[in-house]
Amino acid sequence: MRQHHQEPAPVGEGAVPGRPAAPDRETGPRAERADGTGGAPVPRPRRAPAASALTWLTPALLVVGLGLWGVSLPLVDFRSMDDFGLLDRLPVPFYASLVVLTAGFLVALRRAGTSPGWPLVYCVALLVALKAAPAVLYDSVRYPWASKHDAVVNTILGAGELRPGAALSGNMSAYDQWPGFFTLNAALVRAFGVESTAVYLNWAPIVLGLILLPVLVLLYRTFTEDWRLVWTAVWIFQLANWVGQDYLAPQGLAYVLHLTVLTVVLRHFVRPGSAGRLRDRTALDPAAASVPPATTTRQRAVGVLILSPLILAVNAVHQLTPVMLCVVLAALCLTRRYRNLGLLAVAGLIMLAWDLTMGRPLFMETLGTLKESLGRLTQNSRAGYTGQLTGPGPELAGKAGIAMALAVVLCAGIAVLARRRLTRGALPLLLASAAPVPLFAVNDYGGEMLFRVYLFGLPGAAFFAAAALVPAAGGARRSRGAVVRRRAAAVALPAVLLALTAGFLPAYYGKDAMYYTPPAESALVTRAIDRLPEGGLLLATSGSFPQALHRYDEVEHWFFAEQELPENERMLADPARYLADRIPPGTTAHVVLTRTQDIYTAGEGLLPPGGFTALRDRLKESPLFRTVEEHPYGIVLAYTPSTTTPGGAS
Repeated sequence: MRQHHQEPAPVGEGAVPGRPAAPDRETGPRAERADGTGGAPVPRPRRAPAASALTWLTPALLVVGLGLWGVSLPLVDFRSMDDFGLLDRLPVPFYASLVVLTAGFLVALRRAGTSPGWPLVYCVALLVALKAAPAVLYDSVRYPWASKHDAVVNTILGAGELRPGAALSGNMSAYDQWPGFFTLNAALVRAFGVESTAVYLNWAPIVLGLILLPVLVLLYRTFTEDWRLVWTAVWIFQLANWVGQDYLAPQGLAYVLHLTVLTVVLRHFVRPGSAGRLRDRTALDPAAASVPPATTTRQRAVGVLILSPLILAVNAVHQLTPVMLCVVLAALCLTRRYRNLGLLAVAGLIMLAWDLTMGRPLFMETLGTLKESLGRLTQNSRAGYTGQLTGPGPELAGKAGIAMALAVVLCAGIAVLARRRLTRGALPLLLASAAPVPLFAVNDYGGEMLFRVYLFGLPGAAFFAAAALVPAAGGARRSRGAVVRRRAAAVALPAVLLALTAGFLPAYYGKDAMYYTPPAESALVTRAIDRLPEGGLLLATSGSFPQALHRYDEVEHWFFAEQELPENERMLADPARYLADRIPPGTTAHVVLTRTQDIYTAGEGLLPPGGFTALRDRLKESPLFRTVEEHPYGIVLAYTPSTTTPGGAS
């Protein structure tokens, strides 16, 4: 006797496992019965009003947000920045644009699974809104150290060669020891036919941010299938990336290369048999992605060969990033999934080979200082030269940066504890983010180790912070716990995103009074340096002002206030004698004191309140120095020792 059975319904949207599937809704005017006799008319399905509203609301909010941002720019009075930098010069429409863009992103996030393009467009819009204003507005270099890197490119173009062994003033030979970034920009200057990188350097944060976007998406998609989580993590990364290492600098390019290598490793270097239950959906968080397909030993060997040029490029561009890369690869070896000692060995050998050849001078000097810095956690975690920011803007910027870091870490910690299945699947990303932390015990990196550790840990921290704010899709939707989590997320997500936006602005723009220099001031500095003969000496309180290193291969530089505050206070007692006693005999020396130096030394706590004014006035009154040029933005003084001056020259 033949048994008659019913085929099981496919499990899809609207289908429940174990139940017959509901008949498809007929799209024609009338549905027919199985016997062909016809049936009652079935209306065409109509799009839900909420979905229709989301369709037009998403582009509308984008247009309004960018429109407000564009309207706000002509209202920004950046030339009159004071204590709070650009923060209190940004008009209300600027802040309103960020709120509207955040609202539009949240709307787009609701349909991220079916329309991932809109969150991408909003992430690009956020990048532009947050960081493009200086590029559009400023009539000079935004960040003084970008001017320094412009000088390196100009020197390479002028010399036509690299001189890694040359003893250049201010350790500038290090840039010839890691020349990848500068030779690339020298090629771009020649290719574009422009005068220098100053033409485009203010746009570097936008360019690097756009390049980084697909890398972050690929990195996050390795560990989650939920597009909402991916785009929220990207959004948080952009808001929390206030460190300012994405200007025209080697670190920005090396950071992109570092994350590219890490992403390739996490997606294509899985060892066979190492996934275990992490390939089983029942063992995973609803939002988690299963472990990528395993690769054979031969495939991983080919992968090492493919990655070697990228690793070499990292070493050619920046001295610290290869260390971070090796530390991260070593941390990944702690997992069965990515235990690839061969890749770690190749990365370590490339780094060591570069350090002992091109980078040998600075590498040996750094090794000599390790005895003093090793294990000094408090000293190595300081920020800047003194770690004592002064003034309303710098103090607010410092507090905002700390608050943002704590907020991201707190949210990430909540996700690590609350979503353990997701954490287990994304454990390699967690290890990669935590790996740079022990470097605090090694070196302070000139007061920047704190910022670099935060920067390299940010991609993973942003991912887990997003996981704390975006509830997992699926599961028991009608359970009380699920309802509570969704309602909490509906409040927490916009609140945290707006709070991070509010923190980004002072952290990124609160010190812009020392980052923007009027063109007239830069011209004053250029004239002063051009007056010096080859081998002359330029003195300034710090090197944080544009054109400070103009002709650095021909002129010596001494930034005499870049030291501890007690020593500077002793210097201020008699600055003319202090400087004269340390200027080599027979040297033509000029002192350049500018408005930007005044703001920088006060904001960074290098000089006490009123110290810069006292320094300028005492040098101006001293017979040891003669005023060459005075301008509202600064003063140039020539050292004029008498024949009877101890240590002086006739």
